[in-house]
Amino acid sequence: MTTDIKEEAIALSPPWLELFRAIHQRPELGCQERHTAALIRRRLKELGIPCTPLADTGTVAVIQGAYPGRTVGFRADMDALPIPEASALPYASRTPGVMHACGHDFHTAALLGAAELLWKRRGGLHGAVKLFFQPDEEGDGGAARMIAAGCMEAPHVDAMLCCHVDSSIPTGTLSTRSGPACASSNPFAVTLRGRGSHGAKPHLGTDVIVAGAQVITAVQTISSRRTSPTEPVVVTIGSFHSGGAGNVLPEEARFSGIIRTMSTEARKRVTADFCAIVTGVAAAMGVEAEIEMTDGYPCCHNDRAVTELLLNAAAKVLGPENILEQEAPTLGTDDFGYFSAAVPGCYYYIGVGNEAKGYTYPNHNPRFTADPDALPLAAAVEAQAALDFLAEG
Repeated sequence: MTTDIKEEAIALSPPWLELFRAIHQRPELGCQERHTAALIRRRLKELGIPCTPLADTGTVAVIQGAYPGRTVGFRADMDALPIPEASALPYASRTPGVMHACGHDFHTAALLGAAELLWKRRGGLHGAVKLFFQPDEEGDGGAARMIAAGCMEAPHVDAMLCCHVDSSIPTGTLSTRSGPACASSNPFAVTLRGRGSHGAKPHLGTDVIVAGAQVITAVQTISSRRTSPTEPVVVTIGSFHSGGAGNVLPEEARFSGIIRTMSTEARKRVTADFCAIVTGVAAAMGVEAEIEMTDGYPCCHNDRAVTELLLNAAAKVLGPENILEQEAPTLGTDDFGYFSAAVPGCYYYIGVGNEAKGYTYPNHNPRFTADPDALPLAAAVEAQAALDFLAEG
């Protein structure tokens, strides 16, 4: 096992940890990450790494090696969540109602740490490393806007990697898999319109609430009866609103939710089935249905060769015994899927759980905290993966 870069990362980590705490204390929602972007650009300038603002609050930095070769990219997201922090951390959020509950502060600080490790080695690099500090992962997809703005060119990126914190696995471990890693998403909203009536005379109206109940029950057969039991498909209804009085049949009902699938083919089939079931059942119940369907994030697909390279690099830093197999993909989503759809990529999890220190709460929990001891390890893995990728080229 190569421990040099790990030991160097630990020795260099105090300012990285200070930056991590500073970002955590001042979280910013998607497309509002101006203070975070300023901290990132200031740190890159201190290191001497050239960077360019992109997609408003985003930043692209390039570490150009001394020799020609391939280019590998790394993504760190920056945005926080609209969740009030309930941790007892001394560096807890000072912004009411906003916190870094998904570890994007950790991702940013770790990638800046990897940047320092790689900048020191630029004289021996064959190729380049591009660092993407991306806005709005939790919103409507900052990754797509950065790609549209040209982040993957000049120089052209040949492969992409991205780490994400996971408190369910301990600090010092890493987990990933080749193939599908995260789901694609299709948020939707359905409006049912009928004829209102008095509750004592339902036959004079068309009951949108009963129709909505039938529709919601029917769409659950997409995963239970229209999809193979071994294929992950989830249709979630998270909101239903209608009416205002208990003795009145309202004229309108509205429900919303999200569809999650693991392949392009499944996405097309499931969204088509959903629309057919909603309109068909609604018609049978005598009401009209209006469907609003959005293409959310694409599936994060891990390329086999890039994933194997990442696993080998991580084993050098963490030890092969600390590389865990991710048995199944998650039905969660991440807009890194836009990157992995553009070039071969790998989305992987870095362990930040530490039961002894109380770092056990899951992502999006108001008490979520990432173990700071994992930060230099994450940076070292990213740096080692970049070195190995460029060495192969």
